[in-house]
Amino acid sequence: MKLITAIFKPSRLDAVMDALRDADVSGLTVTEVRGYGRQQGKTEVYRGAEYEIRLLPKVKIEVACTETETDKIVDAITKSANTGTIGDGKIFVTPMDTVVRIRTGERDGQAISG
Repeated sequence: MKLITAIFKPSRLDAVMDALRDADVSGLTVTEVRGYGRQQGKTEVYRGAEYEIRLLPKVKIEVACTETETDKIVDAITKSANTGTIGDGKIFVTPMDTVVRIRTGERDGQAISG
């Protein structure tokens, strides 16, 4: 089993969720986060005053899946979150040892299936 964590621009959230729905993902977690990568923030002007935004708004989604679904889900996120500009984000794939559905006690593959 794998945990896929993707961090990307908030404007791409609807497109990513649609792509994941099309890829038959049965559940995910979405969190609003802030951070920076290579771009190191940005400078904006408000009422004539220039100020620096060091942490940019991003969205983080987490999807638990089986190993056979991993590539399909990563491809769906990559294609739908891509704008071709700096700050598009990153996808991290990490192994999961155990998953337990609290309500039923089901474990691993059964716990993450629909």
